[in-house]
Amino acid sequence: MTSSMDRRLLLGGLVGASAAAAFPMPAIAQGANARTLRFVPQANLANFDPIWGTQYVVRNAAVLVWDMLYGVDANLVPQRQMVETEEVSGDGLTWTFKLRSGLKFHTGEAVTSKDVIASLIRWSARDPMGLMLRAIQKELVAVDDRTFKWVLSKPYPKMLLALGKNNAPCCFVMPERIAVTDPFKQITEFVGSGPMRFVREEWVPGAKAVFAKFDGYVPRDEPASWLAGGKRILVDRIEWVIMPDPATAAAALQNGEVDWLESPLPDLVPLLRRNRNIDVDIADPLGNIGSFRMNTLFPPFDNVKARRAVLAGMNQEDYMRALVGDDNALWKPLPGFFTPGTPLYNEEGGEILKMHSIDAAKKLLAESGYKGEPVVCVVAQDQTITKAFGEVTADLLKRIGFNVDFVATDWGTTGTRRAMKTPPSQGGWNMFHTWHAGADCINPAAYAAIRANGEKAWFGWPDSPAIEGDIVEWFEAKNLDEEKAAMRKLNKDALDYAIFAPTGFFLTYQAWRKTVTGVQKGPIPFAWGVSKTA
Repeated sequence: MTSSMDRRLLLGGLVGASAAAAFPMPAIAQGANARTLRFVPQANLANFDPIWGTQYVVRNAAVLVWDMLYGVDANLVPQRQMVETEEVSGDGLTWTFKLRSGLKFHTGEAVTSKDVIASLIRWSARDPMGLMLRAIQKELVAVDDRTFKWVLSKPYPKMLLALGKNNAPCCFVMPERIAVTDPFKQITEFVGSGPMRFVREEWVPGAKAVFAKFDGYVPRDEPASWLAGGKRILVDRIEWVIMPDPATAAAALQNGEVDWLESPLPDLVPLLRRNRNIDVDIADPLGNIGSFRMNTLFPPFDNVKARRAVLAGMNQEDYMRALVGDDNALWKPLPGFFTPGTPLYNEEGGEILKMHSIDAAKKLLAESGYKGEPVVCVVAQDQTITKAFGEVTADLLKRIGFNVDFVATDWGTTGTRRAMKTPPSQGGWNMFHTWHAGADCINPAAYAAIRANGEKAWFGWPDSPAIEGDIVEWFEAKNLDEEKAAMRKLNKDALDYAIFAPTGFFLTYQAWRKTVTGVQKGPIPFAWGVSKTA
């Protein structure tokens, strides 16, 4: 198990909590006032195409700029957002949607059905639920400027969840001219119809991103709840200030240079709590699931025994202690893939994650035929989570007997590199670390990382007909008991295949100055309803 001293070394020698308040401050533009909210995101906004990839930092910025047809609320129930009405035929095959009036893009152009259709086509090429819809689509056409029709070859009861889910890629609506961009290439124009405009001319990747209130946005009448309801922006500007070092960010919050931290380092939370000007709380009660993702296309992880060697040898407590220290309330072991405390959670097949046996791991690795080739570990150093996990993994893999090629990089580069299917020796990769919001992992519907449909799967491109069959069985379940049975099979088959190695379940904090009010709990730092006094 990782000691407290080891943990501080793993996190790169950050200054201690007592010194954080005096940490040298970066230069931040002056002129802060009650109409400008300064927010420190979890990572740099290195790219800004919310369909091309699945990074949470991109999704979190995108919800400000692009609106959605539906949006899930805090109960994970999809509610109408851009849509005014929907009708579904008695046989469940034809869905007719009508947009609410007055929707405008930031350029002043009206949002039309053609924009929506182009956006649906681009989104559905990259999203797991979208791909399911494409497979049964007969027709997707505009009826008039505000009405479009989607005709399917078989019913799809989870249509509204697909269009309103909060996990990336979300079904964002773009102007047709932008949405026709190849979904496997990044867009270069960032125009939406959401409550804020992206101020492109002030974007400095690695330093700052700026969003300005869009006066042409008309919120829904309902109270805001996660991605649903009236998204009322109460400030004029939101400035994302990029601070990869958590001690620097904590000092900036204490000094009033920034207003809100998305992910303060747990080590520094006691210091922040002692500051009478700062509030600290759990960011999302549904928490997060840590992920050690392996590339199944190339050796050694193209062999299931090499992947299972990782599961047999790892101890999730090492990962969790490296991240959250001695705060036992912030984490729990996770012998599976689904969010603890939710109806479909189960631990079927989880015995391998309870082994914690390097000897068993070595045996599996030998049986895999591993030839000593380098294992390219791409580890983002500007993310507290991935940095902590990566150092534990490097030690684990060496003890098992892997030849580790540790690539220390940033989160933006990780996002680009993990999309590459080239061999590891030619700029590709063997593994990377990430995490999945618990809200995304309560069932397979919107859980991209659990899909195993080969070339259409998430990064790592796992291919398992058994896993895909379990997912279909869950979608077709007629009641909760049938859903639970399918989920038990899915958890076991996914562990047998080692689709990824879960590193544990954990909670994170967020912190903000008391001059800021309206901060919600949830998987996204929702900006609507947040206000600030000078």
